[in-house]
Amino acid sequence: MMRKYPHLCEPIKLGNVIFRNRMFSAPMGGTDITADCSVGPRTPGFYELRAAGGAASVTASELVVHPQTDSSHMFHIDLKTPGNLAGWTFLADAITRHGAVASVELSHSGQYAGTYLIDKDRKKELTQFGPSDWVRPDGIPVKALTVEQIDDIVRSYGESAALAKRAGFQMVMVHAGHGWLINQFLSPAFNHRDDEYGGSFANRLRFARRVLQSVRDNVGEGFPIELRMSGAEFFDGGYDINGGVAIAQGLEDLVDLIHVSAGSYQFGFFRTHLPMFAPHGDNVWLAAEIKKHVSKPVATIGALNDPAQMEDIIASGKADVVEMARALLADPELPNKIIAGRDDEIVHCLRCFTCMAERPATGTRRCAVNPLIGREVEGIHLIPAAQKKQVVVAGGGVAGLEAAITAAKRGHNVTLLEKKDVLGGILVSEQALSFKYEMYQLGLTLERQARLAGVDIWLGTEATPEIIESLDADALIIAVGSRPVVPPVEGIDGENVIIVNDYYLKKDIVSGTVVVLGGGLAGCECAVHLGMEGHNVTIVEMRNQLAPDCNIRHRPVLMEMVDRYTSVLLNHTALRICPDGVVCCTATGEEITVPAQTVICAAGQKPDRSAVDALRPSALWVREIGDCARVGNITAAVYQGYHAALDI
Repeated sequence: MMRKYPHLCEPIKLGNVIFRNRMFSAPMGGTDITADCSVGPRTPGFYELRAAGGAASVTASELVVHPQTDSSHMFHIDLKTPGNLAGWTFLADAITRHGAVASVELSHSGQYAGTYLIDKDRKKELTQFGPSDWVRPDGIPVKALTVEQIDDIVRSYGESAALAKRAGFQMVMVHAGHGWLINQFLSPAFNHRDDEYGGSFANRLRFARRVLQSVRDNVGEGFPIELRMSGAEFFDGGYDINGGVAIAQGLEDLVDLIHVSAGSYQFGFFRTHLPMFAPHGDNVWLAAEIKKHVSKPVATIGALNDPAQMEDIIASGKADVVEMARALLADPELPNKIIAGRDDEIVHCLRCFTCMAERPATGTRRCAVNPLIGREVEGIHLIPAAQKKQVVVAGGGVAGLEAAITAAKRGHNVTLLEKKDVLGGILVSEQALSFKYEMYQLGLTLERQARLAGVDIWLGTEATPEIIESLDADALIIAVGSRPVVPPVEGIDGENVIIVNDYYLKKDIVSGTVVVLGGGLAGCECAVHLGMEGHNVTIVEMRNQLAPDCNIRHRPVLMEMVDRYTSVLLNHTALRICPDGVVCCTATGEEITVPAQTVICAAGQKPDRSAVDALRPSALWVREIGDCARVGNITAAVYQGYHAALDI
């Protein structure tokens, strides 16, 4: 059978192990780590989802090999802790039973120990070890490892690899990138030792070679070892791509796959984890360059989720394997869909950083577009309803679509009523912002899923009690969304004012200098987009900070973009809008005029409660979800829609 993407679907052999395709699930930290750092009961299901979804390899992350010098609350593996090895065995089984190769990432945080601790004050109490004595930019001191400690760490890498193999893992990944310990020894910025582990390139390479040799000695020949490295560090004093090539060449004899990532934790988080503002595959060139200089297979990573792009990477010889992390949180079935030629059904990662923000905030995992993530133990398969019911969903935004899809898949007869001529709700407006286009595409994907699931969709039909009653609804899910907040500012209805939700319809009339009224997430992102388009943009915000509704991972990069493309006036309240600008009151009571030819109103959203109140009496079983219940985000809409349908 001819495959639509034959190169992605082609097997590859590493060591003595055959991998079923070229799509690997990159390391992602587990969803629950016990107090003694063992595998928690939720973790096997978290990784199993991607194995069942068709990934050739699934890598569990991160296994800290030497807790004595790395006090991070991450996974450990040992024989002393009761149940520890059993947990790893159950995890390996969960992956391998679906035909994927189970791998585990062997790691040491070095000077960044405790990074993922929820209690950030505790991190400051830890002793941070690294190649050399210094003080991190955040004020935390780092203590140089002794030669005796280095010897013990090298030994622990090998012992951890041996235990992983014993538990049933078929490959190990040695993490030597992103500013973690091995990378710290490789980096001229961090390694200032004057002994056999510092100074010359050969000396800086020595620790990595000893670690890899220790692993090889413990797992034997033919057992695949994957090396994860940063192709370049991307900060002053760090190594560039030439250094990355030299590192790969200096270590390739000890490994079977060279996994080329990018960046360094403290100085380049958003180079490692590409945000929505960066092109997909922005780090692929690093792997492509390294591949020219080594004989071992090379893997690439970096916001990859488009099958055509990934196929080209393999076909053109830029890399031999593509690795995905966030993309497989959003849609674990992505590989299976590619193999089956169903790539138009892929739910794409939004690069919103919900997944990464949740971990330091609550110690769990969550995905904006996948309600199963982190909660797989509660069930990864939809259970058919015991009794088929007539379900009506009022509203075709994210929450309504998710509810309709889930209810239909459970066997209910579902009718979705949407008053507009298009589905997607507020996501329709995202099509005008290039870096948020995938949010607009989410609406299109959910619409396709709804139609494939058999949902009867009525466009241009506003839900009314009469229609719902005529459908003899057993259950009503109200998802009528929200309305934009329009502040009572003189001139707000002027021809030079555009409500942010309508920007996609009126973007062609935006001209010259622009003021964005409102510095929440929507206002900031629209302002950045306009700045990138070449407009002179000022954000006017009455509060003393921007985007408090933005998650802790997305906010730093958003603020960086705001600084780059806009001007900001905090503690400024709009009094009136004139043809030539916005008159504002400052914190001191002074009136100033901010010049503007166009004004974008982004004052937020409010629930459409009038519609909810009118519809609630139309059925005996009623659930309110999404913005009409409480203005939230895509994550809340997806979760509420999914679980409302489970309750019917």
